[in-house]
Amino acid sequence: MEFATSQNRVFRFGMYEADAAAGELRKNGRKLKLQEQPFRVLLLLLQRPGAIVTREEVRQALWPADTFVDFDHGLNTAVNKLRDALDDTASNPRFIETLARRGYRFIAPVEVVGGEPAPASPSSEEAPSQSSASQSSLLTGPDELPSVSRGTVRLLFGLIQVMYLCFYLISLAKLGSIERVVQPMVSRPYWILALVLVTAVVGIPTRLYLLAGVGFDSSSLQTKFRKLFPFIFPLDELWALAPFLAVHQLGIGLAFAATAALLYVPFSQRTLMLMGYRSVE
Repeated sequence: MEFATSQNRVFRFGMYEADAAAGELRKNGRKLKLQEQPFRVLLLLLQRPGAIVTREEVRQALWPADTFVDFDHGLNTAVNKLRDALDDTASNPRFIETLARRGYRFIAPVEVVGGEPAPASPSSEEAPSQSSASQSSLLTGPDELPSVSRGTVRLLFGLIQVMYLCFYLISLAKLGSIERVVQPMVSRPYWILALVLVTAVVGIPTRLYLLAGVGFDSSSLQTKFRKLFPFIFPLDELWALAPFLAVHQLGIGLAFAATAALLYVPFSQRTLMLMGYRSVE
């Protein structure tokens, strides 16, 4: 691996860019304070996004054989300083993933400006698809989101699940009232009641499962939620109409406003998962 190959490049990832020629790391155009050695480690990782850069490769590139230093301590210190600059953590990485006793991997999409494009690693099947998906999708990507404490994310996500549980339980407890509300609107209100009943019965265990995951801070919750999202999304969009079941109490205007807000909630759940439980997607 030749360190000089990246000297004329600017690497962009998320809100950050690493200017190899200037030796600068910037966030939204603002220069960050970062020592030379951590910055050189970053450049090595950025040259091979999605690939494993072994500790031995880093040693050969940045710590010559005639340099008498504690390599392990020096590399660990450099990576920790780099993570601090990127607001990243080893336990919940957004950019730099640690592979125990092997090395490191840069897991976020990388855009290269100047020089030759950074090579795509054959060992990473997901990194290229991430970049193209991020560019082609209207949904927010992990690299576009700010760093937020997991505790805050868990609280907000848990409150959303409690809100839906309340919708289900109150609706089941007042099926008779719902029938009286919808009867003037539709010719066969029992279809509406059946829909409420079935979706609530499906939704209750789903919400309890997600509450358990966020309550116990399951590390795989983001992956599980991603798999459930295609099923949760239509369910949540349907229950966004729940305010109209209480239209006599809320009024038509407030029911419309509440429904408009609830239509966004499925997307907010996804965003919270990306902020608090980051992983390679």
